[in-house]
Amino acid sequence: MQLTAADDGEAFGVSSRRARERLVERLRQMGVTHPDVLEAIGRLPRHFFVDEALASRAYDDSALPIGWGQTISQPYMVARMTEILLAGVRRERVLEIGTGSGFHTAVLASLVRRVYSIERIADLKERAERRLRALKLRNVRLRHADGAEGWPEYAPFDAILVTAAPPRVPRVLANQLACGGCMVTPIGTAPDQSLLRLVRTRTGWRHEALEPVSFVPFLEGTC
Repeated sequence: MQLTAADDGEAFGVSSRRARERLVERLRQMGVTHPDVLEAIGRLPRHFFVDEALASRAYDDSALPIGWGQTISQPYMVARMTEILLAGVRRERVLEIGTGSGFHTAVLASLVRRVYSIERIADLKERAERRLRALKLRNVRLRHADGAEGWPEYAPFDAILVTAAPPRVPRVLANQLACGGCMVTPIGTAPDQSLLRLVRTRTGWRHEALEPVSFVPFLEGTC
């Protein structure tokens, strides 16, 4: 992957290379072990995905606002969800529900062959598209649509990542998984949300609740 001059970070008042190294070390200490996930996060300029006023906080391990009531996810959660998604098998085609800033999309695009990402808020989709284009990530297809419907034209998917919390398992999305495919999603309503791993088997689905989380709610429709 090639990055543009924006990657030097100095225009944002931060030394992004050193900040990214410190962030990766924190993620290791927090238990993230997948080497490819850590490398991708250590290489990508997270400051590029937030407003300039928040650039000095871009490498904190915290969620940050991106407008429209949405956030760029905490780096630990990006890393954790991605390593769960990739565990054990090769994932070629991944569907992401909730493009947001585009940062998690960029992490996925660094690790899998093809990413399909849906964003319900048109302005966020357009901003993310510009960022991903500037970073020359060409294996991503974005769509402004209702994420609850998934993307049946390109199903089945090897993996589905959901970046907002539905109250229950979204069956329409689960049905777009290939056999052996994995969906990682927060689930539940605040303050009782957990991270769920759902695997489609030949006879149904196998699911596992992993850890408590806090995500914005999953909303249907577009705006």
